[in-house]
Amino acid sequence: MSRIGKEPVKLVEGVTVTIEGQKVTAKGKLGELSYTMHEGITANVEDGILKVACADDDKYGNFHGLARALINNMVIGVSEGYKKELEINGVGYRAAKEGNKLVLTIGYSHPVVFEEANGVKFECPDSTTILVKGIDKQAVGQIAAVIRSKRPPEPYLGKGVKYSGERIRRKAGKTGK
Repeated sequence: MSRIGKEPVKLVEGVTVTIEGQKVTAKGKLGELSYTMHEGITANVEDGILKVACADDDKYGNFHGLARALINNMVIGVSEGYKKELEINGVGYRAAKEGNKLVLTIGYSHPVVFEEANGVKFECPDSTTILVKGIDKQAVGQIAAVIRSKRPPEPYLGKGVKYSGERIRRKAGKTGK
């Protein structure tokens, strides 16, 4: 039996979860998300607690913890939301928000443009910080990873786009002798 799958999901105030067959839908103040569980997984809500059960551990045990984790992420997403913070390092590197587009100037001959999609929003508190926000944890992480992949930090000077708090392993340059 899955250790993660056994844990109950506590439903916070303002979040309602409906279960119709294999489809689980969570509604909250920030929006609505849904997930279709695997055929051997069932869920039920009692007294503000959602429990996920597995019909056969040998056959469907792999999906037990996955279903519980994804439902928990949905509940957190519709109540609080998710956020990834990116930092830009480099001379002349900057980010700006123009309407619903994020425009990055990161050393290419052209600006790199991202449009808001899938309920993911961008914010630029200053020219070297990007906030990626949304209710879907997977979509926020994926878009943040795609932005980072356009100019990953390089190990000699540390220039590029990195996650906030990410530590870049630096290499020594030439000795000069």
